[in-house]
Amino acid sequence: MSTDPRIMKQLLLSQWMSGANPLESTALSGASGQDAGGDLFQLLLSQFMESTSGTDTLPALTAVPSAVIAAPAAAVNPLGTGADRLAMDNGSSSAYDGLISATAAKYGLSPALIKGVMEVESSFNAGAVSTSGAKGLMQLMDDTARGLGVTDSFDPAQNVDGGARFLSYLLRKYDGNVSSALAAYNAGPGRVDRLGLTTDEQIRARLGELPKETQRYVVKVLEAAHRWGLQG
Repeated sequence: MSTDPRIMKQLLLSQWMSGANPLESTALSGASGQDAGGDLFQLLLSQFMESTSGTDTLPALTAVPSAVIAAPAAAVNPLGTGADRLAMDNGSSSAYDGLISATAAKYGLSPALIKGVMEVESSFNAGAVSTSGAKGLMQLMDDTARGLGVTDSFDPAQNVDGGARFLSYLLRKYDGNVSSALAAYNAGPGRVDRLGLTTDEQIRARLGELPKETQRYVVKVLEAAHRWGLQG
């Protein structure tokens, strides 16, 4: 017998507020590890709601605007052919087209946005490690990876799935505002929330209040994503 999602939601909330949640010490940081102020409870609850979205017991999550959503992709082999595997070792973006398309369709994202993040984060190098310890194609910090269920950040399939899942969560959190989601992906949602930057207009107007790395990051990812075909 399955548990009513509404009951599970209340259990999660009760545990969180009482301090009994065993995961509460594992705060989510941005992908580049600048800030550990992310809301783990919101992410866990968001993941739970997504996993139960096929039922009639919970309302649908807020939709991401059409400019960010891609048309559903055809079924593909995420890891591609042997030739693709060789290209992966050389940091080629085309090596990950199948994986990106499948993951984008899974989370309702534009493949161009995922590619933009991957290009700026790692230059499509699955073995990349930043000075702060972020790993893989979408540069996941260890705590963030664990919160997303990623056991091996150097595995392209796990890394891209985790990164896209986190990005999808942030887009929902910020009502589809891409710049806000990207700022939170880099600096952590806690830092973005403390500044009250919840819309793209606010990000543009107050970009200078964010860390310089995040300022450059948002601009570079948007430029890269538009080169890859992001609309809007």
